[in-house]
Amino acid sequence: MTQLIGAAFGSDPDPVKHAQKIGAQCFQIQVGDPQGWKKPALDFPGGAKELLAQAKELKMDIYIHAAYVINVASTNNRIRIPSRKLLQQTVDLAAEVNAKGVIVHGGHVTKDDDPNAGFDNWRKACEQTEMHVPVLIENTAGGSHAMARTKENLINLWKSVGHTDVGFCFDTCHGWAAGIDLKTAVKELKAITKRIDLIHANGSRDEFDSSRDRHSNFAESLLPQDEIAQVVKDAGCNVIIETAEPGVKDDIKFLLKQVS
Repeated sequence: MTQLIGAAFGSDPDPVKHAQKIGAQCFQIQVGDPQGWKKPALDFPGGAKELLAQAKELKMDIYIHAAYVINVASTNNRIRIPSRKLLQQTVDLAAEVNAKGVIVHGGHVTKDDDPNAGFDNWRKACEQTEMHVPVLIENTAGGSHAMARTKENLINLWKSVGHTDVGFCFDTCHGWAAGIDLKTAVKELKAITKRIDLIHANGSRDEFDSSRDRHSNFAESLLPQDEIAQVVKDAGCNVIIETAEPGVKDDIKFLLKQVS
């Protein structure tokens, strides 16, 4: 498998052109307001068909990040039910561009909830979602009641969802913030999830085990860039870098050199 190194562009109206400009081999986009509940839509000239054609011509893989408000683990019906609906809508749209995956945050329960209720809600979501493209649960940086932050919670989560087709996205900044040793992370996480489908390769502006989700370019990162590179090489899958411009171009060059 060829390992592609790419970048995240938010709601960029022309991600293919943007990717070419900064040397990205694949890209991640959002399809609507990441903080809103509206049905996702693709803002690209020519629509999904044209985006798919351009990406295919250039052999670029497409990833879509689901809205941040989605929390299928919630015990609150007013959050959980709309979350499932929005996740399905995002997957349906992602299928139109043959996306390699829809990334969704692991979510959380409240301090008064039984965490097992959150894990079981994830089971129901995975069993009920029609995964026309892979759904990739992303680990999170903070929150004592987060479903996908610690290795212990990931073990419990995968006991609930491991029998489904759901996949896993590992974010280096989030792992670092959660106190996961990146030198051994891939081996340990694969023992839990049996798979890593995508790496979010991000530096961190904060110390190890800070619980803070603040990405940085590799050159300014308190998370050593050689540890980011080690995760990428160990995982052997596609990579999306979610760091700021103009430094993201240098981040891409660094990882391309590491995996060449």
